[in-house]
Amino acid sequence: MSVMDGLAARSGLAVLFDPARTAAAEGAELARRAADEGAAVLLLGNSFGEGEDAGALARAVKAAAPELPLLLFPATAAQLMPDVDAVLFLSLISGRNAQYLIEEQVRAVPFLARHPRLEVIATAYCLVDGGRVTSVEAVSQTRPLPADKPELLAAHVRAGAMLGLKATYVDAGSGATRPVSAAMVRAARDAAPGPLFVGGGVRSADGVRAARAAGADFVVVGTQFEQGGARAVRELALAARA
Repeated sequence: MSVMDGLAARSGLAVLFDPARTAAAEGAELARRAADEGAAVLLLGNSFGEGEDAGALARAVKAAAPELPLLLFPATAAQLMPDVDAVLFLSLISGRNAQYLIEEQVRAVPFLARHPRLEVIATAYCLVDGGRVTSVEAVSQTRPLPADKPELLAAHVRAGAMLGLKATYVDAGSGATRPVSAAMVRAARDAAPGPLFVGGGVRSADGVRAARAAGADFVVVGTQFEQGGARAVRELALAARA
């Protein structure tokens, strides 16, 4: 069964590991706790660089929790690695910067040709205003979609689906002061043909429950674990299953 098919049978908490902030041993501990507490999927990536040894972190995470799919969330083609189960092949369709719409994807082709077993999941990536300028906005040099325009988000997600993108990731960005609203999540859910990831600004069990109730298949949390460690996993994983 492909990773994409497996995602269709899963839902809940997605734990995001930042290679620039997470050592391999720490990542392994968090991954094992995430699996034990019922998290649904693991992600690896950030908006700047891959960290000193992202491959070591990926291998440690995968060894600690082999039962959970590990998805790469790359900002650029340079961040691609073979030590994951699949790559979210992101196209930043909310922006108008050609580098993140198609140029990085073209640069990724030689790597993916060398690693044909690495599953590629074509993903519509939509950045939504999270109340501050986040790393992904600064790096991509694209403006996020307004936080109060669900019809605009829905149009972007539907356009992505018409282009053949199979998954959707709606993101307020790391460090956002507010999460993606329920109205925006519902709009994306109504337009998305496949799994819907929602992240950015989610810091509590209530925030996780709200995103899930609005239709997110996977609620992505990363910063909260950097601050609270593995102990924070259980409450959020339970909320994601409620």
